Amino acid sequence: MSMQSHLAELEKKHRALEVELNDCLAHRATDDLRIVELKRKKLSVKDEIERLRHNGLASVH
Repeated sequence: MSMQSHLAELEKKHRALEVELNDCLAHRATDDLRIVELKRKKLSVKDEIERLRHNGLASVH
């Protein structure tokens, strides 16, 4: 898998987590642990995206 396609998949996953998190936040019955888990996953995906972007830029120079 190329770096661009991997980044695209991660960005898609990040957007899906954001939608799921917003849906959970809109419903008061959602368990707080579920919200924390979604936020953690979303941040982890974002960190991976940033790491790949940084490494991609570093390899170009």
